[in-house]
Amino acid sequence: MSDLSSPPSRRTFLKLGGAVGAGFALSGFRPFTAQASPARPPSADLVADNAATTLWYPAPAVESHVIEQALPIGNGRIGGLVGGDPAADYLYFTDSSLWTGGLNDTVQDDGQLPYGKDDFGSFGLLAKVRLKLPAHTGVSGYRRTLDLSNGLVTATYGLRGATYRREVYASYPDDVVVIRLTQQGGGSYTGSVTLEGTRDEKPTAGGGAVSLGGTFANGLKYSSAVTAASKGGRVSVSGTEVTFTGCSEVVIVICGGTNYVPDAARHYLDAGANPASVAVGKVKAAAAASGTALLATHVQDYRKLFDRMKVDLGQSPANRRTLDSWSRIAVRYTDPGTPDPELEASYVQFGRYLTITGSRSGLPISLQGLWLNNNSPDWYSDYHTDINLEMNYWLADRAGLKECFSALADYCLAQLPSWTDTTKRLFNDPRNRFRNSTGKIAGWAIAFSTNIYGGSGWVWHPAGNAWLCNNLWDHYEFTQDMAYLAKVYPVLKGATEFWEARLVTKTIDGKDYLVSDTDWSPEQGPDAQGNTYSQELVHDLFGHFTQATQILGRDGDYGKTITGMRDRLHLPTVSPVTGWLQEWLVPENLGETTHRHLSPLIGFFPGDRINTDTASKELIDGVRNLLIARGMDTFGWGCAWRSACWARLKDADRAYQLFLTILRPSFNNGNGTAANFFDMYSQGSYTIFQIDANLGGPTAVLEMLLYSRSGVIELLPALPSAWAESGHVTGIGARGGFEVDLEWRRGKVTKAVVRSVGGTETELRAGSWKQQIRLRPGQSITVSPR
Repeated sequence: MSDLSSPPSRRTFLKLGGAVGAGFALSGFRPFTAQASPARPPSADLVADNAATTLWYPAPAVESHVIEQALPIGNGRIGGLVGGDPAADYLYFTDSSLWTGGLNDTVQDDGQLPYGKDDFGSFGLLAKVRLKLPAHTGVSGYRRTLDLSNGLVTATYGLRGATYRREVYASYPDDVVVIRLTQQGGGSYTGSVTLEGTRDEKPTAGGGAVSLGGTFANGLKYSSAVTAASKGGRVSVSGTEVTFTGCSEVVIVICGGTNYVPDAARHYLDAGANPASVAVGKVKAAAAASGTALLATHVQDYRKLFDRMKVDLGQSPANRRTLDSWSRIAVRYTDPGTPDPELEASYVQFGRYLTITGSRSGLPISLQGLWLNNNSPDWYSDYHTDINLEMNYWLADRAGLKECFSALADYCLAQLPSWTDTTKRLFNDPRNRFRNSTGKIAGWAIAFSTNIYGGSGWVWHPAGNAWLCNNLWDHYEFTQDMAYLAKVYPVLKGATEFWEARLVTKTIDGKDYLVSDTDWSPEQGPDAQGNTYSQELVHDLFGHFTQATQILGRDGDYGKTITGMRDRLHLPTVSPVTGWLQEWLVPENLGETTHRHLSPLIGFFPGDRINTDTASKELIDGVRNLLIARGMDTFGWGCAWRSACWARLKDADRAYQLFLTILRPSFNNGNGTAANFFDMYSQGSYTIFQIDANLGGPTAVLEMLLYSRSGVIELLPALPSAWAESGHVTGIGARGGFEVDLEWRRGKVTKAVVRSVGGTETELRAGSWKQQIRLRPGQSITVSPR
């Protein structure tokens, strides 16, 4: 038996990961290092206020309710929550790699992995930014806005005859947060900005900036910095503050980061890096540009992504348009008979905004993305692998944001050497109740929670590797990008090898099948062999892996072996006791009837082995009956999953009702949507923000408008009556390598434009209408179904 206490060596990681173990050479990950100044467009090409999609509020966010009221910004690496108070503003500032913990590769007495803030680790705040303008009290005409079209948080107000405007955003090209203070009418700014530590760090002045940082016990170095430049007046840096006096315009620049690198061979840390000097260098470089130039650079970059999808679900009543966003959510809930299609479209675009700002060239979106209110987030704001992480990436390809998916793929590649090594050493520990009874071990596995250091925590999750591979394959289906498929192939192969070693033979109704070894159907019921969740995911994994071998021309014989094993897998049936698709190998319901998870339906959505084209009526009825039993009310992410399933069943009413349930206002610590549109997850005496519903809900909306699977694109499969009068959506991603623009009137498709992004052939459907289309990459076709 191997020595479980000895840490893996650099040589071990390089051997396990091959080229992957060499770190982020294959990755789009952008480490926190100095960079050249980006190209600057001549002017800011802003969507006009009267055409922009916005959320707005008549008052600043109360700091004690920062997570429910403050507005999010981010560039995929750094993020923040902005309060907007004229006289005393704040920014809760984060870096996606600011994690405690580590590899966490010492098992507990039960064979499971620890799950604590120090061993597994936790995400946390980088700093709080404090902006003080003491004279800006007693303002009038205050309005706070999240401008989704331009990627800005703004606050405007009047004071002593002048109009003041504050713009806050996180620039991807400059890799900084910018707070720009402008005015019209002869006003001025006198005040200060500083950094506030959340772990007793103290800010210091030096190098033309104020800095703050430290080093964790795990060796992670972190630092943040702030500086400012002005028009008119005077700016100085001294003590613990950046001060400015009598300025007509002020540009405040904030940056921060860590010495994290996605390289298992270096234990995910660049020991020689100096985040403090990098942060100071970046804020000074950005502050040397004008506020107009910084804004133009940011908006040009942001709009290249955001403008790919327009969402028009119909017109809202005029009296709804006058309401602020929080009131609008409340009125939609109290007046359920009056649709508000523009509000619902803005929720979809908010999900796209969170994807753009939360997932670029960095780590993937965790339970809370980049947005925290303290250093003790529930579940450490980790990567939950039994729905939450996967749901976070359902939206990207459907919503025209394929680049934003890369963070998940790069994460899996970076973690692969560590996951593989830990699996080899620890998974078959005799105390692990989920160990492989075959005695064999290969490939990689993870627990229900993962961190950024190759570590897992809580309980082993054997099917988690297959579900992540489902996401990785799906991205290939949408893009048909063979270079990408070759890049993630080692991840798919390692998961396949794990399941080849894990499956056991079981006789069912007189026939021998392959079934999963002892497992758990998340997150309920007994440990048992052959639960539907695992069987469906392995069937999915084996099919995708063998397709990959054929597409890439690799491992042909091994692919045939896996195909043979796939053919022997037991697949679920309908229970004669409940009438539901069975969750376990026995017909009885062994869990909660209304449980939040839809684990046995994973082969229906997000998978599509079970679909209304090819599945028997009995199987589809079993799916429907289980959905009915689960109910129409649960946490936001559970409603999103249910909504997408009802859309697949072409039940527009139920799909839409579940989407509206996500949109209900959160009050009295209940589930629902907060004022800032964050989805709130009830913990009884309090609520927490959890981002998955904000991304899963928009996914369900797009599933109502378009369902794509191998060889088929179906238009308006589940259009709700609330949106039926007229509407259009542009840039919906479709499997097979296509994008679709869609227009409808009175519930019928009037025009569709299909563009190939790599696909060549598919069948279009709209109701009973069908048309086979053939395109070359880059070509498009316009159809008007009759």
